Amino acid sequence: REAAALLYAEDEDIRAGIHALARRIKEHIYGRRIVMFAPLYLSDYCVNNCRYCGFHASNKTARRRLSQEELREEVLALETLGHKRLLLEAGEDDRNCPIDYILECMRTIYGTKLRNGSIRRVNVDIAATTAENYCRLKEAGLGTYILFQETYHKPTYEFMHMGGPKANYEWHTEAMDRGMLEGGLDDVGIGALFGLYDWRYEVMGLLLHAEHLEAVAGVGPHTISFPRLLPAEGVDYSAYELVNDRDFKHLIAVTRLAVPYTGMILTTRESAEFRRELLDIGMSQMSAGSCVGVGGYAHPGCARPGEAPQFHLADERKPEDVLKGLVRDGYLPSFCTACYRAGRTGDRFMPLAKSGEISNCCQPNAMLTFEEYLLDYADDELKALGERMIAEELGRITSEKRRAQTAAYLERLKAGERDLRF
Repeated sequence: REAAALLYAEDEDIRAGIHALARRIKEHIYGRRIVMFAPLYLSDYCVNNCRYCGFHASNKTARRRLSQEELREEVLALETLGHKRLLLEAGEDDRNCPIDYILECMRTIYGTKLRNGSIRRVNVDIAATTAENYCRLKEAGLGTYILFQETYHKPTYEFMHMGGPKANYEWHTEAMDRGMLEGGLDDVGIGALFGLYDWRYEVMGLLLHAEHLEAVAGVGPHTISFPRLLPAEGVDYSAYELVNDRDFKHLIAVTRLAVPYTGMILTTRESAEFRRELLDIGMSQMSAGSCVGVGGYAHPGCARPGEAPQFHLADERKPEDVLKGLVRDGYLPSFCTACYRAGRTGDRFMPLAKSGEISNCCQPNAMLTFEEYLLDYADDELKALGERMIAEELGRITSEKRRAQTAAYLERLKAGERDLRF
């Protein structure tokens, strides 16, 4: 009820106060760290007919699925860019993109390494599936399972999803329950596609979903994503309830107040200038240098005739330019994947996040992974900016012991070691 009241605030002074509080909460728990990742599209085959998506089944675009060799090329290209964390994306098509294919792709990704480069965490965003398949994903090394509800408003959901398995509202909405209660998942991410229905309703749906998961599974969402409708091939948005920048910024701030522990993900759907504003009020993760079509990292600009991306990007900066902008704005880029590999997930992660104690690990790990990036991938300008920031951040570690350990790890990285973490 309190969040609902805040969502209806229109007075500029009240909104400014909400945004300032969201900023303080975010910095208390996550500091000035921004976790970096990249989406990787495996297949655009899809049997669903979602009105808003460029991959919908009735769209007569050329379809493609990466072979394992093509996937290796994509991963090598991403590793060359310095990425350590990927989000796998695929349309729903059990014939052309079955769960066995997804699992094979995960094995290929984890096994593909280039010099000091490696992918250390694979998150997966695929259609709602069975408890058995969630178990298999977990066993294959799944980081976070992510599934957007799209819209929580059932009549709108049924209108937007004209055919295919995704048209089943209950099957889709209960996916996280199956995954967490029956499939062994303890690290999940939720989200809504803003612009399908009233944005206040969608925020309340997200908050109730988070509350429900914590009640039944003991763990709320590790992340909440905030995609907003953008132009896509074959999609007419003239009748949609698109969200303006002012309200979008406000709903993000209110969500940060209501779910302070969750990681909040910002996509390249938003412009570079607006992303900067959103980082200031609550976002803690962002993609950089994203390609939202199949096979675009290894061979950029070489789309096959008839191919189309899922949607169009607003922030097309190279990852290095994104990082420079972050550092200049006082943010510490992080390529950390330590919690997943150290078992700090689910009910072991949430108490640390809620109390803010997670920063005791996250702050030094962010510094270490950014140092890796500077040593292996950065140009001279970014190296100079980054080394100054790391020196400043090192001085902010309050524990003398942890500060000394971090300094020692930084020296070991400079001597050639990699993947040091707390």
